[in-house]
Amino acid sequence: MTASKRRIRMAILPISSACLALACFTHAAEPTADQALRLRPIQADVDFDIPSAEEMKLCTVRSSSEPRQAGWYVYSPSGQLLRRFLDTNGDKRLDMWCYYKGGIEVYRDIDSDFNGKADQYRWLGTAGTRWGLDDNENGVIDRWKMISAEEVTAEVVAALRDRDRARFIRLLPSTRELDALGLGDEHREALNEKIASARAGFDSLANRQQTITADSRWLHFGASLPGVLPAGTLGSKRDIVVYDNVSAIVDTGGSHSQIFIGTLVQVDGGWRVIDLPGSVDDSGSVDVASGFFFHQTASRQPTAVAAAGGISETMQRLIRDLEEIDKTIEGTSSPAELARLNEQRAGVLQGLADQASNQDERETWQRQYADTVSAATQSGSFPKGLQLLQNLLQKLKQDSAGSEMIAYVQYRLLSARYAHSLQQPEADFAKIQDQWQSDLLQFVKTYPKSEDAAEAMLQLAVGEEFAGKTDEAIQWYGRIVDDFSQAPQAKKAAGAKRRLQSVGQTIPLAGNTLDGKNLSLANYRGRTVLIHYWATWCEPCKQDLTTLQQMRTKYAKQGFELIGVNLDSDRDAAMRFLQSQRLPWPQLYEPGGLDSRFATEMGILTLPTMILVDAENRVINRSIHAAELDDELSRRLR
Repeated sequence: MTASKRRIRMAILPISSACLALACFTHAAEPTADQALRLRPIQADVDFDIPSAEEMKLCTVRSSSEPRQAGWYVYSPSGQLLRRFLDTNGDKRLDMWCYYKGGIEVYRDIDSDFNGKADQYRWLGTAGTRWGLDDNENGVIDRWKMISAEEVTAEVVAALRDRDRARFIRLLPSTRELDALGLGDEHREALNEKIASARAGFDSLANRQQTITADSRWLHFGASLPGVLPAGTLGSKRDIVVYDNVSAIVDTGGSHSQIFIGTLVQVDGGWRVIDLPGSVDDSGSVDVASGFFFHQTASRQPTAVAAAGGISETMQRLIRDLEEIDKTIEGTSSPAELARLNEQRAGVLQGLADQASNQDERETWQRQYADTVSAATQSGSFPKGLQLLQNLLQKLKQDSAGSEMIAYVQYRLLSARYAHSLQQPEADFAKIQDQWQSDLLQFVKTYPKSEDAAEAMLQLAVGEEFAGKTDEAIQWYGRIVDDFSQAPQAKKAAGAKRRLQSVGQTIPLAGNTLDGKNLSLANYRGRTVLIHYWATWCEPCKQDLTTLQQMRTKYAKQGFELIGVNLDSDRDAAMRFLQSQRLPWPQLYEPGGLDSRFATEMGILTLPTMILVDAENRVINRSIHAAELDDELSRRLR
């Protein structure tokens, strides 16, 4: 695993009403209309009233102490209800955040277990019937408690538009839901095959289809009347309510397309898809998704393709094997057993690639093979993976595969080899690092346009920077910006280049603090400021806090100030830490951790990072250490 990919990543809880309301509002302190209207729904696709800046000045807030309705109500200048923020259980903390459109409630965030985090999201009124549950309270819907057939088709379109596999998987029946349907053995087996194929085939379909684009939007649901498969049919234990041959109409820049969703089955509280959609695959392998429950006898054949994308029965068996291996790996800690399972998994993935019906599908499985074998090798649980990656690379070269595919496997082989070398008992770090830099350089020379070249260049730049070769690092960062301006690494590279060249320059630093206040470095003119990039998972960062406290006490009268920039992915982790530590200086925060805007703007690669700026907001030292602060401040502030 490359250095940038070894970062600690945590589930991101977005800035939301669930977080901000508890920080800003108590029953003892009435919020202003401006504070209340800053709150936003956790889910992004909510259409609700947002007053203009002038209207906001005239909005009003009223309190209520009615049982189960205690909290704050926000009204527009005309007296129309805009928001409700409620304490429904009398514990003096808000647990429901309601948003309105045209005076009608259209959405609410709900904290059903009253722990300060929203765990349910409901669309209401004219916005639909969706009711999502968030089991781990990270702001992402894990499953649907309620969703209409129409909304399911809209979610399928959105999942394809955003290439969001998780969003599509949420629409498939869970094992518990399948059990509750009470299907007979024949239907249950066939349905399991379809669902497994849909899970496996979504990424490939989403990446190759061109019908639904970023500009597409769902317009209409189309289907005949729903039907009932009576209890007793083919062994079913209860009535099954289904829609067969469902479609959706999609608008893309004024042009309309019909997307065949296929069969929907009703489960408790909602509907589920059972297959990939049709008529979005430009390869021509998909036409119309036929009925399942009412046309099963006519459509089933001994060697039939069971789902969109051409997945055969052999591939379905391999996919089921893959799922079983993955479940077993999750509960295994024995190194020997992990090695055996990883080898078994590699064999199944190779089988899937061999069974692929076209080159694009084959390359999809080969990429997954390279990714998982490389990751297992880097984790230390699969040393044999190096040879398997080498074998795949040789096979691709012998088969005259495209250079992009060869480069993809080559980079994962290099990354696995580097990590494996570092894990050896007698590892010579300096020698290994030199070899890594040499391998990266050769990779960039050989495959300068590959999708991994930007990452290789970033690793080269980081290596040069850590080695103290600032000019060489700047050149590599600049090349990423010039040659890969649209790559994810480009913004980080531009920020790192800015940081390395920042001495004597002003730098951008402005945004919101953890407690919701706006802060800008420009407001600190006339004072010497230390900008401290840190996170709660970084032990050296926390160790430095004592020194920073001392420096602030010692030099505050001479105009010394501190600004923290917290780079935790989990906002709540930062809040809990600061509640115990009570640092007296402000802490800027945006979601994203080391990939957030604050980290990207200055190309922050390691923590802690400290930047010292003078009274004119110009950088004095772009990489000062806590131990150096006393001497530096004593000299500059005396």
